[in-house]
Amino acid sequence: MLEQGQFWRNKDLRKHVAIIDGKVAPTIVLKNGTYLNVFTDEWVTANIWIYHERIVYVGDEMPKLLDDTEIVNCTGQYLVPGYIEPHAHPYQLFNPESLVQHVGEFGTTTLINDNLRLLTLYDKKKAFSIIENFQKIPVSMLWWARFDSQSMLRNEEAIFNTNDILSWLSHPAIVQGGELTSWPRLIDGDDRLLYWIQEAKRIHKRVEGHFPGASEKTLTKLQLLGVNGDHESMNGEDVLKRLQLGYHAALRHSSIRPDLENILQQLLEKGLKNFDALFFTTDGSTPSYTEYGMMNICIDIALKQGIPIIDAYKMASFNIAKYYRMDETFGSITPGRLAHINILYEETDPTPLSVLAKGTWLVKDGKEVEQATQIPWEQYETDKPFLKMELTEEDLQFSIPVGLKLINNVITNPYAVGIDITGAQLPTNTADAFLVLLDRHGKWRVNSVIHGFTEKLGGLCSSYSTTNDILLIGKKKIDMKLAFDRMQEIGGGIVLAHDGEIIFELPLTIEGVMSVEKMEKVIQADKTLTKLLQEAGFPYDDPVFTLFFLSSTHLPYIRITPEGIIDVIKRDIIVPANMR
Repeated sequence: MLEQGQFWRNKDLRKHVAIIDGKVAPTIVLKNGTYLNVFTDEWVTANIWIYHERIVYVGDEMPKLLDDTEIVNCTGQYLVPGYIEPHAHPYQLFNPESLVQHVGEFGTTTLINDNLRLLTLYDKKKAFSIIENFQKIPVSMLWWARFDSQSMLRNEEAIFNTNDILSWLSHPAIVQGGELTSWPRLIDGDDRLLYWIQEAKRIHKRVEGHFPGASEKTLTKLQLLGVNGDHESMNGEDVLKRLQLGYHAALRHSSIRPDLENILQQLLEKGLKNFDALFFTTDGSTPSYTEYGMMNICIDIALKQGIPIIDAYKMASFNIAKYYRMDETFGSITPGRLAHINILYEETDPTPLSVLAKGTWLVKDGKEVEQATQIPWEQYETDKPFLKMELTEEDLQFSIPVGLKLINNVITNPYAVGIDITGAQLPTNTADAFLVLLDRHGKWRVNSVIHGFTEKLGGLCSSYSTTNDILLIGKKKIDMKLAFDRMQEIGGGIVLAHDGEIIFELPLTIEGVMSVEKMEKVIQADKTLTKLLQEAGFPYDDPVFTLFFLSSTHLPYIRITPEGIIDVIKRDIIVPANMR
């Protein structure tokens, strides 16, 4: 695994040294560029020699041997380390490769990724093969090892068991355990979770928390139990609390929590001058939020808020590499590091003119360089039982008096259903709609009502959800069935039906949760879906996250899960799932 740096073979290392002696030519020389030295916090003019994926020299000299060397004149341009996204969820309708091909063009050349989809969709052998295939692409892909599902799965013990968790933790592409959404279990005495955390610490890997609104006492307990960082600060006070307790904190700018501007304002108002334990994250935003990039957007916000220029770039590169103990390979423009380099017009404009990832041009002089697809998703195809299901009349029977009330994009409260829900459709003068979570294997279903999602949409079917199960929402059962049948025909995805017609479809043919299309097409589909749902009465701005989080038990207050409808705080099953 080249990503960890120590896996260059001896003959490669000898060749790198031979370049310095003038016996081998570098592949690229970036001549006379002004680069950011993150160790001395200064801009330095130098020549940078690159041999394939590695930086081999930074200094005043030019190579003695230049056979077939590409020389790029960088006079007047600014070179910064490739940006790192430390907390990526790379499956938000897009697939991980289409995401990195897109954001790489804007300078984010390393992603540290959630492994949840790989863990729940594929067996370990397939999942590790996918991870290893990602070594073939220029953007570096590193991963987490999840300790929990952030829902209530029927097969949780089969997926999250000690043997498999330790196998994931020991994989060289895994750099942390977490994110830890099940932290209440840890505090309440779950020693198996504690064992996994201690094993991560034993092999010098970080543990990431998920602690929105946590008190000082709770944060202290979790620090004592081994957690190193948290990305859930919602304001400057939250950030300072974490820093004072010794945490590293990722400052979030995501589609459901665009907090970065306010957090930075508050930190500067409070007089914070040391930013070494801070970095940025977009926290798995939905497609349209990444239209113009990822980390470059965060750096731009920081610069406009008055964060010192060098600190802003380090918060998207070196700070992250150092935290994860991989600064010998990532996060700086120095000899021995991977050649992840962004070339800027101006030091105050973080969107690059040119981008190198592992010494490969992703963008050159403002022009995208086409990258070949390397991940053969079709080879990993698993059986999709939801493509063989028949939606029956019994599946669409509703009678329970408790439903979910949507109060923003992702939070749901319990509410007493006040209308007759036993008929074939619900009235359009209310915000109530039928809601079903259907097992992708056809073994169970949970039927309820959701308030606040739509006022008039006939039917929605989505094979995209936290648990990889099927969501059905709508006013008319006949439209819900039409959407379900069309979802099956296209191989999985999100489908809207209204008055007997299909009005939108987004195929998600990779296991029913990811698109094979380029990001540009997925971004446009995301925008169209949002527009149609808002026209049908959806009052918020990120319905993709709404669909995704309806089953997520790390959020309050009531959720629809494979076990049934759950009171998240009490961990009680209010309404159990029905077997089919």
